[in-house]
Amino acid sequence: MGKVYIVGAGPGDPELITLKGLNILKKADVVIYDRLVSEDLIAVATNAKELIYVGKHIGESEKQEEINELLIEKARQYEVVVRLKNGDPFVFGRGGEECEALRDAGIEYEVVPGICSALAAPLYAGIPLTHRNYSSSVAITVGHRKEGKKPDLVRTFRSADTVVVLMGVSNLAEIVRQAVNAGLSIKTPVAIIEKATTREQRVITGTLDDIVQRAAEEKIAPPAVIVFGDVVKMREKLRWGL
Repeated sequence: MGKVYIVGAGPGDPELITLKGLNILKKADVVIYDRLVSEDLIAVATNAKELIYVGKHIGESEKQEEINELLIEKARQYEVVVRLKNGDPFVFGRGGEECEALRDAGIEYEVVPGICSALAAPLYAGIPLTHRNYSSSVAITVGHRKEGKKPDLVRTFRSADTVVVLMGVSNLAEIVRQAVNAGLSIKTPVAIIEKATTREQRVITGTLDDIVQRAAEEKIAPPAVIVFGDVVKMREKLRWGL
């Protein structure tokens, strides 16, 4: 019986994986990896006898059960099983569900944290999530719900100075509508960071009253991180990359 390592690959740049995660990846007998994991990281797993792609798209909840079963199967076959996940395994990564399945099956596992895109994307865009002049609280959420249900973000927008939305591009108009309904000014700054921390990173900024149009004009597509709040004003002063 082997051990499963659930490893956070980070937000996109392969160099942002932790040293511990990298060392485990080099020892892996099998790597089961997600859609947005860098090919450069997969190439590090030179000891691996199998590289298994299990990338999911929005709404593929049933596939998670298949992944859980695959982890159990490979742990019974190999000594070192690496489940390589985008960002951090426990931040909207379903890592908790995988750990539950492994525990129920009596499989030993270890979780290795990763840098979440909700934290890295604003940083790479020159946007501090907190700032003494603008923000003392941050909320991280997702822009969609299971089975195509609309997000319910009004309470989230009312609860924090800065709101970071993952997986929200397809529902951007609805998210903006809810932000306005929560009482935010239509001049509230918004930034969208596409393909954060990679060479293809793009950033657009605007306000609640024009960001939907700007995103359409620029043909912004997933993966992207959306930041709402006055901290976005700091981008032009602090930007150090793209």
